Amino acid sequence: MSKPRSLSLAAYRVLSWGVPNGVGQSDMPRPEGELLWIHVASQDRLRVVNDFCRQMQQARPGLSILLTAPPNADLARWTGCTFPLVKLPMEQAGAARGFLDHWRPDMGIWVGGGVMPNIITRAHERGIPLILIEAKLDITIARSARWLPDITRYTFDCFRQILTTTPETARQIRRLGIPSTKVSEAPPLQISPNPSPWPEDELIEINQTLAGRPVWLAAWVQDKEFISVLSAHRQALRLLPRLALVLHVADISEATPLHRRLESMDLRCSNWDEGGLIEDTTQVILSSEPEDLGLWQRLSAVAFIGSSLEFDAGGQDPLDSVALGSAIIHGPFVNRYQDLYHRLEKAGAARMVKTANELAESVVQLLAPDKAAAMALAGWQMITEGAPQADQLIEMVQETLDRRSTDDART
Repeated sequence: MSKPRSLSLAAYRVLSWGVPNGVGQSDMPRPEGELLWIHVASQDRLRVVNDFCRQMQQARPGLSILLTAPPNADLARWTGCTFPLVKLPMEQAGAARGFLDHWRPDMGIWVGGGVMPNIITRAHERGIPLILIEAKLDITIARSARWLPDITRYTFDCFRQILTTTPETARQIRRLGIPSTKVSEAPPLQISPNPSPWPEDELIEINQTLAGRPVWLAAWVQDKEFISVLSAHRQALRLLPRLALVLHVADISEATPLHRRLESMDLRCSNWDEGGLIEDTTQVILSSEPEDLGLWQRLSAVAFIGSSLEFDAGGQDPLDSVALGSAIIHGPFVNRYQDLYHRLEKAGAARMVKTANELAESVVQLLAPDKAAAMALAGWQMITEGAPQADQLIEMVQETLDRRSTDDART
């Protein structure tokens, strides 16, 4: 490194020394063997990273993974993670050293912005290979040292590879003086849905029972949404008299009371959970077991993803339905999966509705074979476009860890 950069870094560490605060260490011991450290800069990327970690461990059995969040993150809100997750320490030189002493990662991946100079530069000096993906020109510098020159350039230069999602970000990072060979563009990581298989003989049997009838699925429907869904089905039946609705309720305890309500509404219903038979006159198939969704998703050309019509619902994950070939309809309240639904709508694979009338109209329109097929194809293309990026990153990690293991064996 050049002398000016060394002086800036030394000054930065003095000014940001602080007292190690223990965050990022906890009482969790470091696992034996190889450890991959992945920092997730924003909560909305946790689910995607968690999915990547699952793929990474499948490709490299025995690899341990540690996820970290920003120091100010509220981990109670970072839900759905199946890997160890801790907060990074504050941007203090002593705390960064303590984190690395405790965890001793074999490699690090930083996802997103908020790059922290102390932990990145110390990891680099220890020979820990670092990759930055979904990069942003965004760095978290200790307040007392923001006037120092060159810290941003030196920090970014510690990464072996920097992947950006836009050409503009790539240009900005190269303008810092980072070698062009380090910086490239790549799409963001995306979740790779992995629906559980379903017995082929059962699928054939149900298809024969339905005898070519049009079928739509309303999944994860909350009690406050029942009237909207059933009203939409009644309206759609006027144009499609043989239409069957698979009504999957979000709360298993609601299934039996709902069955009674359906009978009182003069809708011919089969309670699948209780072994009810599907007949040619069946208008609603009632289901509540989450495990059975894989069957209904395979049979339904159109899927309304419930828990989305009421203000406090939050939405449900549509990816399995997309992966299994359904055109997607949803309500406006999907804040837990907002980015995913936005991308599906942009790709032409999903449609938002706000009322029972809009739901009925969308069901009828999308059950047209050409329309459903076009939306299903658009959805499939969207969810698979990120697969090469995940494969590329897995290969990069494998090669880096193998090289590090070989170098360690030689020394």
